[in-house]
Amino acid sequence: MTAAAEKLNVTQSALSHTIAKFEERHGIKIWMKTGRGLRLTQAGEYLLSVAERVLPQMEHAQRVLTDFALGRRGALRVGMECHPCQRWLTRIATPYLIQWPDVDFDVRTAFRFDGVEALLGYEIDLLITPDPVETPELLFTPVFDYELVLMVHEAHPLAGRTRVQPQDLLDEELITVPVTLERLDIYTRFLVPANCRPGQHRTAETIDLMLQLVCAGRGVTVLPDWLLQEDASGLPICALRLGDSGIRKSINLGVRRGEETTSYIDGFLKLAMEMGR
Repeated sequence: MTAAAEKLNVTQSALSHTIAKFEERHGIKIWMKTGRGLRLTQAGEYLLSVAERVLPQMEHAQRVLTDFALGRRGALRVGMECHPCQRWLTRIATPYLIQWPDVDFDVRTAFRFDGVEALLGYEIDLLITPDPVETPELLFTPVFDYELVLMVHEAHPLAGRTRVQPQDLLDEELITVPVTLERLDIYTRFLVPANCRPGQHRTAETIDLMLQLVCAGRGVTVLPDWLLQEDASGLPICALRLGDSGIRKSINLGVRRGEETTSYIDGFLKLAMEMGR
């Protein structure tokens, strides 16, 4: 209560009085005292969930209005759910900023966040993801297809093969991005269905570090095939198919349904489709 009162620039007693009047008007209790603390009631939990959805929208609206006042057309906040997406976005960002100089462009590179929830909650305006979620409120547009491949050092015992099976990774040290296993296709679509696990599992914060570790013979990793052409060109690395049919994915752009016609959002979607990968 003290912290909330200070943030609102009112006294604690004035805030308590306001809450009491609100509770009296609606015939509810927002919280209950537990010792020296407060615990939200069911009504309080509901109001908190509403506030968490509404306040980001109000903050975004204020930012957009400020942009209009400054002569800008609007703001495009982009979120990413995958590390390689950052490489792809870098190529799109430059021509987009040139084509739309009056649009404020912001990128959220926190890969651990829930992109769909952020999009629905108006924390971002466009989501770049390899894992679109079917929902009536959102529209996902596929931009390009790719295949996940196992990358190993050219001197690795597996390097002479064209594909690997889950059992081939039982003695390997697998290097992945730092996300939960449920978000790693190498586990959900390859290892777990075969009831297999790698010998060891470690994470690396960047694609560059993952590739350096593979080049040093410190493990194997799984990345999109197009990264091999762009980032691993000239490196002592081989790419192997995962299983007989491979793991195929697509980069998708998600927006809130109805906003795809907003000029600067539509402009980004069209540019992404034109440039592909």
